[in-house]
Amino acid sequence: MNVSTILIILLIGAFATYFSGDKLASKVALLFSLAALGCSIVLLNNFSAGENISVINSWITQPKISFALNADGLGLAMVLLTAALTPIIIFSSFGNEYKNAKGFYALILFMAFAMTGTFLAADGLLYYIFWELALIPIYFIALIWGNGDAEERRKAVVKFFIYTLAGSLFMLTAFIYLYQKAGSFLIEDLYKVELSACEQFWIFLAFFLAYAIKIPIIPFHTWQANVYQKAPTAGTMLLSGIMLKMGLYSVIRWQLPLAPIVAKEYMYIFIGLGIAGVIYGSIVALRQKDLKKLLAYSSLAHVGLIAAGSYTLTLDGLRGAVLQMIAHGFVVVGLFFAAEVIYRRFETREIGEMGGIRTQSPKFTSMFLILVLASVALPSTFNFVGEFTVLYSLSQINIWFAILGGTTIILGAYYMLRMFQHVMLGETNSKTFADVSLNEGISFAVIIAVLLFFGFYPKPITDLITPSLETILQVINKN
Repeated sequence: MNVSTILIILLIGAFATYFSGDKLASKVALLFSLAALGCSIVLLNNFSAGENISVINSWITQPKISFALNADGLGLAMVLLTAALTPIIIFSSFGNEYKNAKGFYALILFMAFAMTGTFLAADGLLYYIFWELALIPIYFIALIWGNGDAEERRKAVVKFFIYTLAGSLFMLTAFIYLYQKAGSFLIEDLYKVELSACEQFWIFLAFFLAYAIKIPIIPFHTWQANVYQKAPTAGTMLLSGIMLKMGLYSVIRWQLPLAPIVAKEYMYIFIGLGIAGVIYGSIVALRQKDLKKLLAYSSLAHVGLIAAGSYTLTLDGLRGAVLQMIAHGFVVVGLFFAAEVIYRRFETREIGEMGGIRTQSPKFTSMFLILVLASVALPSTFNFVGEFTVLYSLSQINIWFAILGGTTIILGAYYMLRMFQHVMLGETNSKTFADVSLNEGISFAVIIAVLLFFGFYPKPITDLITPSLETILQVINKN
């Protein structure tokens, strides 16, 4: 078995879901997403046993394009994140009814297919194709099944689409230039290209524009909060839990090794942008009255810290960034699902209209509290492992970076606990809050189990990703 198997499962699953009809669509989508998860676990076992599960085949002769998928530890970690979160997202959507459900769930699987391909692609043009394909399903998911006024939703989604597409065109231009130098789009050939400092500057900048919009890094974040708010919760989960990781992963896989001179020379600037996102996201989150918007800005703060860790060019920084990517994926999906559970009962996302949930639903309150504490990186949770490692790497570069980056913990604790107090405690809302259903409880239990298990024992993921990161650092340090 090679890594193309998981792509085949997801692609077939998308078509099977669409043709299964609205009544069966959710169950068929869940079945195929679980099959993809099972396949990813088998691939992990084969990889750990020393099998070559990568694949490379000639695809187009002129220009020279290969169907190349590389499954190293870093790529597999991101594939496992996608494969694990996709069934959770689908299963958590069972409590909602969607018009044209077959289209909705088919698009989720197709998006998982595209994102998985992005994490595995070892050919620049193939990578670009998967990168762009992932944009199409989320555009329609947010546009058709989103929340609020249709015109406002359309404006938010179109802005997101144009921003992302424009950034991607700069990246495509960079790949074409690199192809002219290397005669190939294969990543191993692109790594070997010798570029002047000036050439690297423009290559680095082209990739940065694409990734800074996708992550997002300020000042390229202006699309994020509105799209997160307007998209259906499943769409918001896909965006925050997985899709933004495409940008963070790509910084490590593509940007830094292809332009290491610029990465080293301007390191302080890009670390500073990441930390600025931490502070800005936290301060703006403090002022939010809409629960989804608060979580959106909280996410902006956390990914800013991840980006800062990536640009340290240290093993601890890269490792901490990847660990935090995975941890953030689970916790942000859990938090947005909690917001959806509240909306199902109260039919509002305004924090001021909530309250008193603790007295009506102790189980939900306990699970929500664990997610909140994981979000603020309480020791023994997965987020603590990632954030501590990133902050340690920042301290190696400059202690002030670590101090400023650490504000995500202080400010995050303040606005998240204050939000918890307003939402869960206080006076009881006039509407009844039913306790969590079996489906909702299972979704929360799986997410919390992952956050606690890897909070106590992150070694399996650390051992998986470290060799790949060391190889990337070797490429960076050759220049």
